[in-house]
Amino acid sequence: MRLKTFQHLVLVFAACLFMVSCSKKSNTQGRNIPNKAAIVTVVNGESISTKLPWNEVQQNEIYKLLSADTSMTSIAKSALENPDNTGIDTKKDLIFFMVKDSSGAYVAATGTIKDAATFKTYNTSTLTMGIAAEKDGVQFITDRTTSVSWTNDKFIIVFDVPQFSQNSQLNEMLIDDSTTSLAGKKPRDVEATAASLHKLEEKNSLAKNEKFSELVSTKADVHFWMNSEALYEGDATMAAISMLNISKLYKDSYTTATVNFDNGQINIDSKSYSGKELTAIFKKYSGANLNKDLIQRMPAKDVAVLFAMNYKPEGLKEFIKLTGIEGLVNMGTSQLGFNVDDFIKSHNGEILLAVTDIKVDSIFGTPSPNVLFSAGIGDKASFEKIVAAGQKAGAQIATASSNSIHFASNGKMFGLGNQKSMVDDFVNKDAKSKFGFLDKITSGPIGGYFNLQYILNSLKPSITGDSAAIVMMDASLKMWDNIIISGGQFKEGGMQQHVEINLMDKSTNSLKQMNYYLGTLGKLAKDNENRLSWSQPAIPAEDEMVVPDMPEIEF
Repeated sequence: MRLKTFQHLVLVFAACLFMVSCSKKSNTQGRNIPNKAAIVTVVNGESISTKLPWNEVQQNEIYKLLSADTSMTSIAKSALENPDNTGIDTKKDLIFFMVKDSSGAYVAATGTIKDAATFKTYNTSTLTMGIAAEKDGVQFITDRTTSVSWTNDKFIIVFDVPQFSQNSQLNEMLIDDSTTSLAGKKPRDVEATAASLHKLEEKNSLAKNEKFSELVSTKADVHFWMNSEALYEGDATMAAISMLNISKLYKDSYTTATVNFDNGQINIDSKSYSGKELTAIFKKYSGANLNKDLIQRMPAKDVAVLFAMNYKPEGLKEFIKLTGIEGLVNMGTSQLGFNVDDFIKSHNGEILLAVTDIKVDSIFGTPSPNVLFSAGIGDKASFEKIVAAGQKAGAQIATASSNSIHFASNGKMFGLGNQKSMVDDFVNKDAKSKFGFLDKITSGPIGGYFNLQYILNSLKPSITGDSAAIVMMDASLKMWDNIIISGGQFKEGGMQQHVEINLMDKSTNSLKQMNYYLGTLGKLAKDNENRLSWSQPAIPAEDEMVVPDMPEIEF
């Protein structure tokens, strides 16, 4: 008995583990989203409303302009004053997604109903030309391009977007008729589309997609999902190059990302998944961490932009083979005196591009930066072929431009730039420049840095006379600090990347700062529009036009 009891407990325990593991692969957010959705955005209503309460949104200059609009209907003004007046639960997730199909595409929004009666009143007043209906416990209000549908606890709104059709030019010529078009196709039945989303089977939704489940289970203010295959499949441009294997670049390809509005920062973490063949290339040829010594060799005081990469060049050849463009690439490079193999062997995969030390003209305020490009040298014979081709092209560029290009190499690295002294120092001197951002970008094979504060300050002297532009520049200087990019590691089945957008105010959450900044820009744009309208002479109405008397002509 004891043995049987033990066996029974083991079976129960195993069943529990199985159920738990299965539940981890499911999610509630994707329940009404087709698994072929091209783009999905999930907004965490609770988090967003906590970080940016509506009473602070009401201090936004754009909000003030909207609320002062006397042409706004009372129902719209009520929703603007308090979003809860729409009947939607704004503290729950709001989800937006796009699906492409043979008719073009449709965009949908879904979320939680807080008050069904209020929701009905709001949408009845908004879709004044809509026709009300009820089917299978779902209520609808539908006009020609939009269908609002809801149950007691959930709403789905569908908008037709026919412009995504391969016959988009014809679709734009739709006859103003509810049943036909010049393209010979009926307009989308948006009510039927909404109804299908309400009764979408779970197996055909994103609820069971493991990658989507992993995404929405990560704590974030905003979740983003892109299915590249669904986005590009059937695209007319892709069809035109169907003889190439370009589809392998987006087949089974997904990009996921989370966005968090933290104090003084906007943090974005993304992960890119690819098909089996492309994944094998990324996994095999993923590079090592960036070479700090290479970056420190730069003889620069102030860095405006820097991008660095460390990869295995052999992976590039496999990538070209996979896409089927090896013949085309060889055909093009052969005219320059080298082939794909020469290019692959010529460098070791270490690449650096930097824009530094911007000088500002004292008279005109025009910025002039130093630009540097560097690549580590691999096989010297192959490298010399690339240099010869570069010299030929460089001579043509130098002939067409007054700006000269300088390059140098020491057998281990190659440098090219617009300042000879900078290139020579980079290649020949073992400098150890100190950059505060270095440790943040060198934790993976890809890194980038954009010093927005330095760039904006360099551009400021060129802005003169335009008061709106000056105010906009000052607002931007108070807002933006820098952008740091790091990552590129192949981990847990995908390529990972982190983007950190740093703001000047480190103590206030970035969502509040964005609210104020966008409000300032919005007011400037409106003021500028008003200024331009006042400066233009008024055109009199037709009945107010005075036609001068024509002189009588005697014959």
